Amino acid sequence: MLSHHQMISRRLLLSIAGVTVLSTGACGPPAGNPSDASHSGPPSDTLPSAAKPDGAPGAHPAPAASRTGSPAANTPGPPPGPAKPQPVTDPLLELDASERTIALTLDDGPHPTHTPVVLELLRSHGIRATFFLIGENAAEYPALVRAIAGEGHHIGNHTWTHPDLRHLPEPQVHDELERTSDLLQGLSGRPVTWFRAPGGDWADVTLRVCAELGMRPMGWSVDPRDWDRPGTAQITSRVLEGVRPGSIVLNHDGGGDRSQTVDALHTYLPALLADGYRFTTPQ
Repeated sequence: MLSHHQMISRRLLLSIAGVTVLSTGACGPPAGNPSDASHSGPPSDTLPSAAKPDGAPGAHPAPAASRTGSPAANTPGPPPGPAKPQPVTDPLLELDASERTIALTLDDGPHPTHTPVVLELLRSHGIRATFFLIGENAAEYPALVRAIAGEGHHIGNHTWTHPDLRHLPEPQVHDELERTSDLLQGLSGRPVTWFRAPGGDWADVTLRVCAELGMRPMGWSVDPRDWDRPGTAQITSRVLEGVRPGSIVLNHDGGGDRSQTVDALHTYLPALLADGYRFTTPQ
């Protein structure tokens, strides 16, 4: 049996222990209080940064700019997507008529006989022209393509085989244009930015593919029909009578015998220069 003194000591120890247990339980959340439920999980330092609220210890708050909807400074954005195709436009038929300028264009080359003569003539008059080249001709005479580019002339796409594009399915139209642009850019070192449909026969699919490949369509406003070989005098008179400020003149340096065209160029180029016209290449 415990003595009176031992019983008092035991009661005192139990009383002290009870206070300790109660004190420890007061540090936890009151039972049934949902507002403090977050404190029942792990400390905020152990949460993944994405789950931590802004300002919590160890959190990585988003840059202020990103919270306002603007890109954060020095924060790389998403990688750029593919270049958007140019909008489909109608063919360019004339230049700005407010200036006394005209554009000379030559189709169906390069030709081993006529193209070098035309280049020499243009060089002698200080004229820059636009050559719409056929892909299969360019593949056969790559040195002439480089010579045209080297003289500072513009090079345009005139398809690979010179077909009537109106009767071709879209994949074939795409092939005709893309193959030619790839070759011409490889030979000249410059992107091809202009396209001309053979015969000026435009179709919606042609204009769409032209835009998808980053080119613009160019037609003409003066056609002396030199491709039909009507004679040097006819070609010359048709050009001189048809030209006005802003005209785009169509001639051919390939596709057959173009000696009449070359002779006409010898006559009407100096006449137009003497009349105050300036030759340009559409940009």
